[in-house]
Amino acid sequence: MGFLGYLVRRLALALPTLFGVSLICFFLTYMLPGNPAMVKAGPFATPEHLAEMERAMGLDRSLPEQYYRYASGLLRGDLGESSATGRPVSEDFVQRLPATLELTFASLIIAIVIGIPLGVLSAVHRDTFIDHVGRVVGITGVAMPSFWTGLIFVYVFFYLLDVAPAPLGRLGAGITAPQHITGLYVVDSLLTGNWQTLRSSLFQLMLPAATLGFSVMAPVARMVRSTMLEILESDYVKAAWAAGLPRRTVIYGDALRNALIPVVTILGIVFGFLMAGNAVVESVFAWPGIGNYAVTALMTKDSGPIQSFVLFVAVLYVAVNLLVDLVYGLADPRIRLG
Repeated sequence: MGFLGYLVRRLALALPTLFGVSLICFFLTYMLPGNPAMVKAGPFATPEHLAEMERAMGLDRSLPEQYYRYASGLLRGDLGESSATGRPVSEDFVQRLPATLELTFASLIIAIVIGIPLGVLSAVHRDTFIDHVGRVVGITGVAMPSFWTGLIFVYVFFYLLDVAPAPLGRLGAGITAPQHITGLYVVDSLLTGNWQTLRSSLFQLMLPAATLGFSVMAPVARMVRSTMLEILESDYVKAAWAAGLPRRTVIYGDALRNALIPVVTILGIVFGFLMAGNAVVESVFAWPGIGNYAVTALMTKDSGPIQSFVLFVAVLYVAVNLLVDLVYGLADPRIRLG
């Protein structure tokens, strides 16, 4: 009953947050320069046609009425219509979300595979050359903007070395998409045995995933390093050393296992950042995800996709934070949810 009460309480607290996000997003979108009706009607629309389009989109109504129409549509699952594509925003999201998820998961795997070992090595070899290298890599990953890292990767690996494909989407030229099962090209290619598409999708995924993975690997490595340093100085680890336990058992069995508990929190934050912050990287690599979709909508003041993207990110962060709290409670028996 304690767990259920905690879950209900957290969900209830999320409602004002989502309401505030929808309100702020609506008014910020409203304040953007330009006319959404002009985007849908086209640049050569007559004043009569433009006025009719504004009435159809509800832009001739008062601001509270426009927000009420927007909020009531959200409650019905209606995210509006994209003026650029002429399709419901929900359909565009469903079509583009798998591309963003595939890039996010690949980047998260890279951050975990590189960040955690790098943090452990930096802590174990404190103030040595390995530690200095790890800290430089971590600072560089945090300091460099992801779009700049992506441009450098494209210049080095595509232009200079010619070992990476052109940054033009999820598949190379002439390669057909695999049979749709999950929407993730790598997974669908594996499930259907389409090895040519698998190879092309992995090659296209390589640079954007490395760009995002390098950006978020730094906080993971720094969190692991700081936590490991604290744990290695704890009494129970010193007792394990004194008892003569093997070095591998102490570091990777006792210390690392306890150091990974706080990492759960940073991984949740990283996942939310990847889903929200990959818009620029998707634009650099022409990746057809929801981030690229939102950036294109922002340039044309296509209000439906902009509002839906911001609201989607807010819902995602609320869900991730809740999941992280639940996992944290399961991973650390000292924490009780209630």
